[in-house]
Amino acid sequence: MAVNESLAVSIENVGFRYPGNTDVSFSNLNLQIAKGERFGLFGPNGAGKTTLMNLMTGVLSVNEGSIKLFEQKVDGQNKAVNKLFGFVPQDLSFYQELSPAENLEFFGAWAGLNKTEIAKQTDELLHILGLEDVRDKAVGKFSGGMKRRVNLAIGVIHNPQLLFLDEPTVGVDVQTRHAIISYLRKLNENGTTLIYTSHQLSEAEDLCEHIALIDEGKIITQGNINAVLKEHSNESLEELFINLTGKAYRN
Repeated sequence: MAVNESLAVSIENVGFRYPGNTDVSFSNLNLQIAKGERFGLFGPNGAGKTTLMNLMTGVLSVNEGSIKLFEQKVDGQNKAVNKLFGFVPQDLSFYQELSPAENLEFFGAWAGLNKTEIAKQTDELLHILGLEDVRDKAVGKFSGGMKRRVNLAIGVIHNPQLLFLDEPTVGVDVQTRHAIISYLRKLNENGTTLIYTSHQLSEAEDLCEHIALIDEGKIITQGNINAVLKEHSNESLEELFINLTGKAYRN
C-alpha cells in the first residue's frame, strides 16, 4: 500500500481479543484519522473505546492487522512511535506526593527532554493551565479540577504530534471544563491531532470535527459530525447516540 502522509492514524484489518476470552473485541476493524483532526471516539460502556485507545497507544497488542501513527507501526519493538503521541488517561496518572513542577520534571525526563526543555515547558504549561501559584505544592491536596489540569500538562510536556484524551474533563467544574477545552482547541490550531473520548456529548459536539461511534467492537457510523447527524436525521450527538445504540442499560 502506498504511504499516506496525510494520516495521523491508520488502523488496518485489526483483530483483537483478550487472553482467555472467546468473545472477539474487534474483528477486521478499519479506521483512518487525518493529521490535524479533532476526532471523537464514542460508544456505550463496554463498546470497546478504551480497548481501541489502548491498542492505538501500544498498551495492548493487536492479534491481527496493524496500527500506524504517522506511518510508524505501533508494536512492542518500535519505541520511536512513543514520542509521537501523548496520552491523558481517565485515571489520574501522576505522583500525588510530588508537586506539579516535580511531576513534570519526572515525566519530561521520561519522555526524553533535557533539563532546559523541561524547565521551559513546565513554566509555559503551569502558566497556561493556571497552576503557577501551586507549582511547588503536593498534588494530592489539589481539587479535582486542578488534578485534571496536572494530568493534561503531563500528557503534553513533550509537545506530541498526536494527543489521546480519555475523559479529560470528568468530574470538573464548568470553568475548568471550559478552560481545558479552550486549551485543546489551541493545541489543535498549532497542529496537534486530537483523539478524544467522553460521555460529555455536548462538550464533544463543540470540540470534535469528525467522529466514530463504536458498539460491540464495531464502528456503526463515522465521518464529519455534521454530515453524520444529517445522514441519520438527528439534531445532536446525544440523539444520534441513543438512536444507534439504544436506551437499554449498559454494564
